[in-house]
Amino acid sequence: MEYSEIEGVGKKVSRLFFGTCTRDMKAGKNVNELLDSALALGVNAFDTARCYGNAEKSLGMWLSARNNREQVVIQAKGAINGFMWRSRIKESCIRSDLKKSLENMRTDYADIYLLHRDDRRVPVGTVMEILNALKSEGKVRAFGGSNWHCDRIEQANEYAYAHGLTPMTVSSPNFCLAEQIKDPWGGGLVTVTGSKNAHEREFYKRTGMALTAYSCLGNGLFSGRFSGSDYAAAKKSLNLQARIAFLCFSNLQRLRRAETLAAEKNVTPAQIAMAWLTTRGMNVYPIAGISSTAHLESCVAALDITLTEKESDWLNLDSDER
Repeated sequence: MEYSEIEGVGKKVSRLFFGTCTRDMKAGKNVNELLDSALALGVNAFDTARCYGNAEKSLGMWLSARNNREQVVIQAKGAINGFMWRSRIKESCIRSDLKKSLENMRTDYADIYLLHRDDRRVPVGTVMEILNALKSEGKVRAFGGSNWHCDRIEQANEYAYAHGLTPMTVSSPNFCLAEQIKDPWGGGLVTVTGSKNAHEREFYKRTGMALTAYSCLGNGLFSGRFSGSDYAAAKKSLNLQARIAFLCFSNLQRLRRAETLAAEKNVTPAQIAMAWLTTRGMNVYPIAGISSTAHLESCVAALDITLTEKESDWLNLDSDER
């Protein structure tokens, strides 16, 4: 497992994040053995959120039972939109969500804390003052935004530098071999895929900011449950959000190319899609929602797969040659 450093965290961070938005963890079940396996395989970074049902409690159960809090890195998220998409980017909501998250996880701090949505009506200075106060109080170590556009992140960090504050060092948008063609939740999501978002990717290349990528396997598009040549099977297999976000002929073409390359390398299409994430010149940490040991082992092994630049471009439909 490759490890890196994220400014502010103060611990080594595994390149792969274990995603807790899974059926068993959202139900608050005991998944201690699976989490043990993750740590044994070198995965020490875990992604969760206030809105993931009881996933925080499930994670907290493990942390308490194993007494291993200082061995792991927790990325928590809060202040997602409320009823009727009401903005919750304000201090009372941020503090309330963080308090509940820490209680659920049985810890007194988050290694990384992300605001789960943005609200452009709120001045970046207001946001940075709140996040820096939480850091000063020891409740968070590093912080940033999930579903924040790069221009807002830059504005926030410019404010931080001008006022002697700590900047954002982590961002969590969608990033995947499959292009997210539409926001499946009706607003507020940010993706860095596709030609129209090239400026977003250039920002991450230029700054080296840690990008913790969600929906990095297309919400099941690369799962192997169907072939890239069978649109009907894909439509039947994928859930509604995945169909809205990722089901289109160009993404099925990417899947077919991943299938071809996977057969040649004796791996799976999902592993090819995971390996592809690390080839685009950004500081990417894939988040994989893991529900079994076999899936965990597959994701870990995927990060050891090497793809050439030509293979990477071919997979992304940037070229017809590889």
